[in-house]
Amino acid sequence: MMSNVKTLTIPEIAMIAATRGALGFGAGLLLADKLQQPKRKTLGWSLFLTGLASTIPIAMHVFRKEEPTT
Repeated sequence: MMSNVKTLTIPEIAMIAATRGALGFGAGLLLADKLQQPKRKTLGWSLFLTGLASTIPIAMHVFRKEEPTT
């Protein structure tokens, strides 16, 4: 039985964390009432969609990555 374990480098982890952060921050701005609505919606949607769009190629990279054999 083969284990489905992926090894990530520090830059890959940082990239994943940054996209998750942008996605979460954008969603938070969309739900918050701290900024004026037009600015909040523009910034919130920009961050949310950037985080979402960048997640797809990163996930493809991680899941297609070949692990070295020992």
